[in-house]
Amino acid sequence: MIEKINQLGQNREPFLFIISYDKQNIFAKPLKDLDKDILYKLNSQRNYKQQKIDSSYYFKKYPIPFETYKKSFTKVIEEIKCGNTYLLNLTFQTPIKTDLSLKEIFRYSRADYKLYFKDKFICFSPESFIKIENNQISTYPMKGTIDASLTNANEQILNNQKEMAEHIMIVDLMRNDLGIVANSIKVEKFRYIQKIKAGDKELLQVSSHIKANLSNNWKDNIGNILDKLTPAGSITGTPKQKTIEIIENIEQYNRGFYTGIFGIFDGERLNSAVMIRFIEKENSNLVYKSGGGITLDSDVKSEYKELIDKVYLPLG
Repeated sequence: MIEKINQLGQNREPFLFIISYDKQNIFAKPLKDLDKDILYKLNSQRNYKQQKIDSSYYFKKYPIPFETYKKSFTKVIEEIKCGNTYLLNLTFQTPIKTDLSLKEIFRYSRADYKLYFKDKFICFSPESFIKIENNQISTYPMKGTIDASLTNANEQILNNQKEMAEHIMIVDLMRNDLGIVANSIKVEKFRYIQKIKAGDKELLQVSSHIKANLSNNWKDNIGNILDKLTPAGSITGTPKQKTIEIIENIEQYNRGFYTGIFGIFDGERLNSAVMIRFIEKENSNLVYKSGGGITLDSDVKSEYKELIDKVYLPLG
Protein backbone atom coordinates (compact mmCIF):
# COMPACT_ATOMS: atom_id res chain seq x y z
CA MET A 1 0.00 0.00 0.00
CA ILE A 2 2.95 2.36 0.51
CA GLU A 3 3.81 1.77 -3.15
CA LYS A 4 0.19 2.40 -4.12
CA ILE A 5 0.34 5.76 -2.33
CA ASN A 6 3.57 6.55 -4.18
CA GLN A 7 1.88 5.67 -7.49
CA LEU A 8 -1.16 7.84 -6.77
CA GLY A 9 1.16 10.73 -6.01
CA GLN A 10 3.21 10.15 -9.15
CA ASN A 11 -0.01 10.27 -11.18
CA ARG A 12 -1.05 13.47 -9.33
CA GLU A 13 -4.30 11.67 -8.52
CA PRO A 14 -6.24 13.25 -5.61
CA PHE A 15 -6.73 10.57 -2.94
CA LEU A 16 -7.59 9.84 0.68
CA PHE A 17 -5.19 7.82 2.82
CA ILE A 18 -5.65 6.24 6.26
CA ILE A 19 -2.76 4.58 8.10
CA SER A 20 -3.21 2.65 11.36
CA TYR A 21 -0.95 3.23 14.36
CA ASP A 22 1.13 0.10 13.70
CA LYS A 23 0.90 0.50 9.89
CA GLN A 24 -0.58 -2.99 9.57
CA ASN A 25 -3.72 -1.52 7.98
CA ILE A 26 -3.40 1.09 5.25
CA PHE A 27 -6.23 2.45 3.12
CA ALA A 28 -5.68 4.59 0.01
CA LYS A 29 -8.22 5.39 -2.67
CA PRO A 30 -8.75 8.11 -5.30
CA LEU A 31 -11.33 10.67 -4.19
CA LYS A 32 -13.37 10.08 -7.36
CA ASP A 33 -13.76 6.39 -6.39
CA LEU A 34 -14.32 6.91 -2.67
CA ASP A 35 -17.05 4.78 -1.08
CA LYS A 36 -20.14 6.67 0.06
CA ASP A 37 -19.73 5.38 3.62
CA ILE A 38 -16.43 7.24 4.04
CA LEU A 39 -16.80 10.89 5.07
CA TYR A 40 -14.03 13.34 5.85
CA LYS A 41 -13.19 16.90 6.80
CA LEU A 42 -9.74 18.51 6.78
CA ASN A 43 -10.10 22.18 7.66
CA SER A 44 -12.45 23.54 4.94
CA GLN A 45 -12.19 20.48 2.67
CA ARG A 46 -15.05 18.02 3.15
CA ASN A 47 -17.38 15.63 1.29
CA TYR A 48 -20.52 15.97 3.43
CA LYS A 49 -22.88 18.62 4.75
CA GLN A 50 -22.41 19.74 8.34
CA GLN A 51 -25.50 19.41 10.52
CA LYS A 52 -26.39 21.20 13.73
CA ILE A 53 -27.81 19.10 16.55
CA ASP A 54 -31.25 20.37 17.50
CA SER A 55 -32.23 17.98 20.26
CA SER A 56 -30.90 16.56 23.50
CA TYR A 57 -28.86 13.38 23.49
CA TYR A 58 -27.64 10.77 25.93
CA PHE A 59 -23.91 10.26 26.55
CA LYS A 60 -22.33 8.26 29.35
CA LYS A 61 -18.73 7.15 29.86
CA TYR A 62 -17.43 4.29 32.00
CA PRO A 63 -13.74 4.95 32.73
CA ILE A 64 -11.36 2.27 33.91
CA PRO A 65 -10.85 2.20 37.69
CA PHE A 66 -8.15 4.52 39.02
CA GLU A 67 -6.18 1.57 40.41
CA THR A 68 -6.05 -0.03 36.96
CA TYR A 69 -4.70 3.19 35.49
CA LYS A 70 -2.23 3.59 38.36
CA LYS A 71 -0.68 0.15 37.73
CA SER A 72 0.12 1.00 34.12
CA PHE A 73 1.23 4.51 35.06
CA THR A 74 3.65 3.07 37.63
CA LYS A 75 5.15 0.76 35.00
CA VAL A 76 5.75 3.75 32.74
CA ILE A 77 7.47 5.66 35.56
CA GLU A 78 9.70 2.63 36.22
CA GLU A 79 10.72 2.57 32.54
CA ILE A 80 11.49 6.30 32.70
CA LYS A 81 13.63 5.85 35.82
CA CYS A 82 15.55 3.10 34.02
CA GLY A 83 16.27 5.51 31.16
CA ASN A 84 14.32 3.49 28.59
CA THR A 85 11.95 6.36 27.76
CA TYR A 86 11.61 10.02 28.71
CA LEU A 87 8.07 10.59 27.52
CA LEU A 88 5.41 7.96 26.76
CA ASN A 89 1.86 8.48 25.56
CA LEU A 90 -0.26 6.08 27.64
CA THR A 91 -3.74 5.30 26.31
CA PHE A 92 -6.80 3.30 27.33
CA GLN A 93 -10.23 2.31 26.11
CA THR A 94 -13.31 3.79 27.78
CA PRO A 95 -16.67 2.13 27.09
CA ILE A 96 -19.36 4.71 26.27
CA LYS A 97 -23.10 4.67 25.69
CA THR A 98 -25.13 7.11 23.61
CA ASP A 99 -28.39 7.22 21.71
CA LEU A 100 -26.56 8.72 18.71
CA SER A 101 -25.16 6.67 15.86
CA LEU A 102 -21.53 6.99 14.76
CA LYS A 103 -22.65 8.88 11.66
CA GLU A 104 -24.79 11.26 13.72
CA ILE A 105 -21.90 11.99 16.08
CA PHE A 106 -19.72 12.64 13.06
CA ARG A 107 -22.16 15.00 11.35
CA TYR A 108 -22.94 16.94 14.54
CA SER A 109 -19.39 17.18 15.90
CA ARG A 110 -17.17 20.23 15.50
CA ALA A 111 -13.48 19.72 14.80
CA ASP A 112 -10.83 20.76 12.28
CA TYR A 113 -10.16 17.15 11.25
CA LYS A 114 -12.89 14.51 11.06
CA LEU A 115 -13.24 11.04 9.59
CA TYR A 116 -16.13 8.58 9.42
CA PHE A 117 -15.14 5.14 8.14
CA LYS A 118 -17.79 2.61 7.14
CA ASP A 119 -19.65 2.70 10.49
CA LYS A 120 -16.54 1.17 12.10
CA PHE A 121 -14.94 4.24 13.67
CA ILE A 122 -14.94 8.02 13.72
CA CYS A 123 -12.48 10.64 14.88
CA PHE A 124 -12.90 14.36 15.46
CA SER A 125 -9.33 15.44 15.93
CA PRO A 126 -7.88 18.84 16.86
CA GLU A 127 -4.35 17.77 15.91
CA SER A 128 -2.75 18.28 12.51
CA PHE A 129 -0.02 15.83 11.45
CA ILE A 130 1.78 17.22 8.39
CA LYS A 131 0.92 19.71 5.69
CA ILE A 132 2.92 19.99 2.45
CA GLU A 133 2.66 22.89 0.05
CA ASN A 134 5.18 24.54 -2.31
CA ASN A 135 7.86 21.99 -1.37
CA GLN A 136 7.59 22.92 2.32
CA ILE A 137 6.49 20.47 4.99
CA SER A 138 5.00 21.58 8.30
CA THR A 139 4.04 19.65 11.41
CA TYR A 140 2.16 20.87 14.46
CA PRO A 141 2.86 18.71 17.55
CA MET A 142 0.28 19.16 20.28
CA LYS A 143 1.19 18.54 23.93
CA GLY A 144 -0.34 20.09 27.03
CA THR A 145 -4.02 20.31 28.01
CA ILE A 146 -5.88 22.30 30.67
CA ASP A 147 -9.48 23.16 31.51
CA ALA A 148 -10.06 26.62 30.03
CA SER A 149 -12.36 27.61 32.92
CA LEU A 150 -9.56 27.48 35.49
CA THR A 151 -8.24 30.78 36.80
CA ASN A 152 -5.39 32.06 34.62
CA ALA A 153 -5.52 28.85 32.59
CA ASN A 154 -3.25 30.29 29.87
CA GLU A 155 -0.54 31.18 32.34
CA GLN A 156 -0.93 27.91 34.23
CA ILE A 157 -0.39 25.70 31.18
CA LEU A 158 2.45 27.80 29.72
CA ASN A 159 4.31 28.10 33.03
CA ASN A 160 3.87 24.46 34.11
CA GLN A 161 7.37 22.96 34.10
CA LYS A 162 6.15 19.41 33.53
CA GLU A 163 4.09 20.48 30.52
CA MET A 164 6.99 22.59 29.23
CA ALA A 165 9.41 19.64 29.43
CA GLU A 166 6.93 17.32 27.72
CA HIS A 167 6.32 19.78 24.90
CA ILE A 168 10.03 20.42 24.34
CA MET A 169 10.67 16.68 24.03
CA ILE A 170 7.96 16.28 21.40
CA VAL A 171 9.15 19.31 19.44
CA ASP A 172 12.68 17.90 19.47
CA LEU A 173 11.40 14.49 18.35
CA MET A 174 9.39 15.97 15.48
CA ARG A 175 12.35 18.12 14.40
CA ASN A 176 14.42 14.94 14.19
CA ASP A 177 11.64 13.11 12.31
CA LEU A 178 11.36 15.88 9.73
CA GLY A 179 15.12 15.70 9.31
CA ILE A 180 14.69 12.17 7.92
CA VAL A 181 12.74 13.42 4.89
CA ALA A 182 13.54 17.15 4.67
CA ASN A 183 16.17 19.80 5.36
CA SER A 184 16.47 23.33 6.78
CA ILE A 185 14.26 22.47 9.76
CA LYS A 186 12.98 25.47 11.71
CA VAL A 187 10.65 25.91 14.69
CA GLU A 188 8.37 28.56 13.19
CA LYS A 189 6.21 29.08 16.29
CA PHE A 190 6.81 27.61 19.75
CA ARG A 191 4.05 26.77 22.27
CA TYR A 192 0.94 28.63 21.16
CA ILE A 193 -2.51 27.98 22.62
CA GLN A 194 -5.61 26.71 20.86
CA LYS A 195 -9.08 26.53 22.42
CA ILE A 196 -11.22 23.48 21.65
CA LYS A 197 -14.77 22.51 22.62
CA ALA A 198 -14.84 19.38 24.81
CA GLY A 199 -18.46 18.47 25.42
CA ASP A 200 -19.84 20.88 27.99
CA LYS A 201 -16.45 22.47 28.69
CA GLU A 202 -13.60 24.09 26.81
CA LEU A 203 -9.97 22.94 26.85
CA LEU A 204 -6.79 24.80 26.07
CA GLN A 205 -4.19 22.81 24.16
CA VAL A 206 -0.60 23.81 23.42
CA SER A 207 0.94 23.34 19.96
CA SER A 208 4.08 24.31 18.06
CA HIS A 209 4.74 24.77 14.33
CA ILE A 210 7.84 23.19 12.77
CA LYS A 211 8.68 23.75 9.11
CA ALA A 212 11.25 22.27 6.68
CA ASN A 213 12.06 22.08 2.96
CA LEU A 214 11.39 19.05 0.75
CA SER A 215 12.92 18.11 -2.58
CA ASN A 216 11.03 19.09 -5.72
CA ASN A 217 9.97 15.48 -6.40
CA TRP A 218 8.17 14.91 -3.08
CA LYS A 219 4.88 14.17 -4.87
CA ASP A 220 6.50 11.03 -6.33
CA ASN A 221 7.37 9.70 -2.86
CA ILE A 222 4.36 10.48 -0.65
CA GLY A 223 4.10 6.87 0.59
CA ASN A 224 7.77 6.81 1.59
CA ILE A 225 7.47 10.15 3.40
CA LEU A 226 4.43 8.99 5.39
CA ASP A 227 6.08 5.66 6.18
CA LYS A 228 9.20 7.34 7.58
CA LEU A 229 7.25 9.81 9.71
CA THR A 230 4.75 7.37 11.26
CA PRO A 231 3.66 6.63 13.87
CA ALA A 232 3.42 10.26 14.92
CA GLY A 233 5.81 11.22 17.69
CA SER A 234 3.14 13.10 19.64
CA ILE A 235 1.26 9.86 20.33
CA THR A 236 4.25 7.60 20.98
CA GLY A 237 6.99 9.40 22.88
CA THR A 238 10.76 9.59 22.91
CA PRO A 239 13.01 7.89 22.03
CA LYS A 240 10.42 6.73 19.53
CA GLN A 241 11.35 3.13 18.73
CA LYS A 242 12.07 2.04 22.31
CA THR A 243 8.96 3.84 23.55
CA ILE A 244 6.81 2.01 20.99
CA GLU A 245 8.14 -1.30 22.37
CA ILE A 246 7.24 -0.26 25.92
CA ILE A 247 3.74 0.79 24.82
CA GLU A 248 3.20 -2.66 23.31
CA ASN A 249 4.11 -4.27 26.64
CA ILE A 250 2.08 -1.96 28.89
CA GLU A 251 -1.10 -1.19 26.97
CA GLN A 252 -3.52 -4.09 27.15
CA TYR A 253 -5.33 -3.57 23.85
CA ASN A 254 -4.76 -2.98 20.14
CA ARG A 255 -4.84 0.71 19.20
CA GLY A 256 -5.81 -0.14 15.62
CA PHE A 257 -6.49 3.04 13.64
CA TYR A 258 -6.53 5.11 16.84
CA THR A 259 -3.44 7.39 16.92
CA GLY A 260 -2.80 6.57 13.27
CA ILE A 261 -3.11 9.29 10.63
CA PHE A 262 -5.41 10.20 7.76
CA GLY A 263 -5.23 12.83 5.07
CA ILE A 264 -5.78 13.98 1.52
CA PHE A 265 -3.46 14.72 -1.37
CA ASP A 266 -5.35 17.00 -3.78
CA GLY A 267 -2.89 16.72 -6.66
CA GLU A 268 -0.77 19.64 -5.47
CA ARG A 269 -0.94 19.85 -1.67
CA LEU A 270 -1.15 17.38 1.19
CA ASN A 271 -3.02 17.83 4.46
CA SER A 272 -3.27 15.27 7.25
CA ALA A 273 -4.21 14.74 10.89
CA VAL A 274 -3.47 12.50 13.85
CA MET A 275 -6.48 10.31 14.67
CA ILE A 276 -7.18 11.23 18.27
CA ARG A 277 -10.61 11.88 19.88
CA PHE A 278 -11.57 8.48 18.53
CA ILE A 279 -14.66 6.27 18.86
CA GLU A 280 -14.72 2.70 17.57
CA LYS A 281 -17.53 0.17 17.25
CA GLU A 282 -16.79 -3.26 18.73
CA ASN A 283 -19.68 -5.56 17.85
CA SER A 284 -22.63 -3.38 18.90
CA ASN A 285 -20.73 -1.54 21.63
CA LEU A 286 -18.79 1.73 21.44
CA VAL A 287 -15.37 2.41 22.95
CA TYR A 288 -13.64 5.75 23.17
CA LYS A 289 -9.84 5.66 23.04
CA SER A 290 -7.86 8.40 24.79
CA GLY A 291 -4.62 9.05 26.60
CA GLY A 292 -1.88 11.48 27.52
CA GLY A 293 1.86 11.94 27.77
CA ILE A 294 3.68 10.66 30.87
CA THR A 295 7.00 12.07 32.10
CA LEU A 296 8.90 11.64 35.37
CA ASP A 297 7.14 14.72 36.76
CA SER A 298 3.64 13.49 35.94
CA ASP A 299 1.04 13.25 38.70
CA VAL A 300 -1.01 10.07 38.48
CA LYS A 301 -4.29 11.67 39.60
CA SER A 302 -3.94 14.56 37.16
CA GLU A 303 -3.12 12.22 34.28
CA TYR A 304 -6.09 9.99 35.12
CA LYS A 305 -8.36 13.05 35.13
CA GLU A 306 -6.97 14.15 31.74
CA LEU A 307 -7.67 10.69 30.31
CA ILE A 308 -11.32 11.02 31.36
CA ASP A 309 -11.65 14.68 30.32
CA LYS A 310 -10.65 13.74 26.78
CA VAL A 311 -13.69 11.45 26.49
CA TYR A 312 -16.33 13.82 25.14
CA LEU A 313 -18.54 14.68 22.17
CA PRO A 314 -17.84 18.14 20.66
CA LEU A 315 -21.38 18.59 19.40
CA GLY A 316 -22.87 21.88 18.38
